[in-house]
Amino acid sequence: MLSWLTRIAMACWRPGRQYARMSKDDILNDDDDSTTGDSLLWSRDLEKHSFGEFSFAVVQANEVIEDHSQVETGRDATFIGVYDGHGGPDASRFISDHLFLNLMRHARERGTISEEILRSAVSSTEDEFLTLVRRSCGIKPLIAAVGSCCLVGVIWRGTLFVANLGDSRAVIGSLGRSNKIVAEQLTRDHNASMEEVRQELKSLHPDDSHIVVMKHGVWRIKGIIQVSRSIGDAYLKRPEFSLDPSFPRFHLPEPIRRPVLTSEPSIYSRVLRPNDKFVIFASDGLWEHLTNEEAVEIVYNNPRAGIARRLVRAALHMAARKRVMRYDDLKKVDRGARRFFHDDITVVVIFIDHELLGNSTSVPEMSVRGFVDTVGPSSFNFLQGVDANARSII
Repeated sequence: MLSWLTRIAMACWRPGRQYARMSKDDILNDDDDSTTGDSLLWSRDLEKHSFGEFSFAVVQANEVIEDHSQVETGRDATFIGVYDGHGGPDASRFISDHLFLNLMRHARERGTISEEILRSAVSSTEDEFLTLVRRSCGIKPLIAAVGSCCLVGVIWRGTLFVANLGDSRAVIGSLGRSNKIVAEQLTRDHNASMEEVRQELKSLHPDDSHIVVMKHGVWRIKGIIQVSRSIGDAYLKRPEFSLDPSFPRFHLPEPIRRPVLTSEPSIYSRVLRPNDKFVIFASDGLWEHLTNEEAVEIVYNNPRAGIARRLVRAALHMAARKRVMRYDDLKKVDRGARRFFHDDITVVVIFIDHELLGNSTSVPEMSVRGFVDTVGPSSFNFLQGVDANARSII
């Protein structure tokens, strides 16, 4: 046990990071793409992780992209994070910089990965972001209204752990009877559009008849926000962060008596089975246009290389069709204006090769095999082959 804890304690990051910026030359077009590619869509075809391969893609819709994501892979574990920000990119960027570090810190302290470790890492990240808000709100008051959904997956010792706040979603594709691919949603959507979420909120706030309000045809908490769980959104969690009437979009008629939103994640764990083939981690921008079943069918029936890009493009084709236009026309719409057609979309597809999963050692090693940080066209970074002291994962 001592050597195990010692090896965990040796895991650390250097203050500086080395990045190789992905250029437009790295964008790979599908065979049926038009001659003018989508300049807001960035992807990597296929990379390796601890137990197989993964593909990822990002498309920007907002003027400043609010989705951040990462894949961290070591010899015996893989970490996946998708962070869908709202009100700005500050919270999603903060999570990308801190959540994995917090997970490693808690894992070092307790010598394992578990549901409770994952919960503690999320809680620490929330506390640290609220501390940042407290320090910054004097000069940047609207940081109190910035938040992010948070979807995290960890594969370790043959078990998949998933934590979720908000309406990003993890869906696993498994072979069922007659070798038919079956979609299973691993996460619960924390969104006021769902009756069970509205009932949960009403039961928690029986004295507040306006805890959920229909506004412009959409159910919103306090008439403002759809997601019921997040990191950030400080003004909806603590009275000290309430915003004055000069910010009418975020102004509450009465100070909150207790948190309206929570940072408590839903946690799920599953021992991976031989028929589990891949997991799709994606922000809600994908699920607005594709069902779980449609997404897993696309992954299962197409080559691995470029599959995340294919999923994003399928969603964009559907978004264009809803506006009675072609995707080729949608490609010409610039960021900012794109938000009227679709949201920022991030997709990570993790393939599970069970022959590699079965070869995992009983005690995780400290070496690093790669890091991916996907934050959109303006800053899409990829780091691979760094030494063991630069980045480590259990």
